[in-house]
Amino acid sequence: MCCSVGFARSLGLALLPLALCCIVANLLLLFPMGEITYVQQDRLASYIWYFGGLGGGGALMLVPAVVFITLGKCNCCWNESLMMCGSVLAAVVGLVGSAYCFVMSGFALLQGPQCFTSLGWSYPFADQGGRYLFQPETWSRCLQPLNIVEWNVTLLCVLLGLAALEFIVCLLQLGSGLVNAVCRPCCYKQEYSLNA
Repeated sequence: MCCSVGFARSLGLALLPLALCCIVANLLLLFPMGEITYVQQDRLASYIWYFGGLGGGGALMLVPAVVFITLGKCNCCWNESLMMCGSVLAAVVGLVGSAYCFVMSGFALLQGPQCFTSLGWSYPFADQGGRYLFQPETWSRCLQPLNIVEWNVTLLCVLLGLAALEFIVCLLQLGSGLVNAVCRPCCYKQEYSLNA
C-alpha cells in the first residue's frame, strides 16, 4: 500500500507544474503580445473568457494535486482504503477540470481569434470549422492584434496538450485508487484469516 501512496504523491507532484502552466497560458491568452488594451476593449475571442486553462486546467487541478501530495502514511489498512477513496474523488474532480480545459481550448481553436480585418472587428475563421489551422497563408487577414492567430494557436495547442496530460495523470490515479480502495480490505481479511 505504501507503493500506491507514493505513486499518488508522485502524480500530485506531476500535476502541480501542469496546473501552473495552464494558468500562465490562459493569462497570456488574455493579453495578446503583452498588451492590455484588447482586454479593456473586449476584443478577445469569446471562448477565452470561459477560462478553461485558468479555472479547469489550473485552479480546479490544484485540488487533486494537493490531495495526492498530502496522502499520509498510515498503519491501518482501512484508513488507507478510505484515503484511496478520497483520492478517487479528487481524481474525478481533476478529470472534470482537465476535460473542461480541453473542450474550451478546442472550441476556441475552432472559432479562431477575434481580430481587426479589412471589414472591421470580426471572427474571420469562425465558419471554417478549423480549416484555417492548415492554411497559414490566410492568417494575414488578421491585421490587429499583430500575429494574433499564431499567438492563439500556439497557446491553445499548449492548453490542449496540458489538459490531455492532466487527464491521463488523473485517470491513472483513479484506476490506482479504485483498485487499492476495493482490493485492500479483501487482502486484509485474507491476511487476518491466515494469521488466526
